[in-house]
Amino acid sequence: MTEKEIKYYTTIDDKCPYIEWRDSLSYSFQVRIAKRINRMRDGNYGDWKKLQNSELSELRLDFGKGYRIYFKELDDVIVLIVAGSDKSDQKSIIKKAGLYLEDYLNRSKKL
Repeated sequence: MTEKEIKYYTTIDDKCPYIEWRDSLSYSFQVRIAKRINRMRDGNYGDWKKLQNSELSELRLDFGKGYRIYFKELDDVIVLIVAGSDKSDQKSIIKKAGLYLEDYLNRSKKL
């Protein structure tokens, strides 16, 4: 099995919404999240689901405030991480994550 490449969405001005969110969490949560992302490289996503009416999927983390990580598989070897949230701001972050994905895909076409 081929190891998946993990990419992180960055805005046109080089900000990474996912990393900014992750860095706002406690160090112990950051470590647990990093381990989960590392398992994705091997195709082991754990608890996840495809979102309704969206191209995105979410990793569901069973610690903290119900943390979620929004991602898109771009092909069989690349996983794009676009955003993270907890249950309190989930709806607004899903909307933003959809816009981030759209931006990424539009800018990728121009390369």
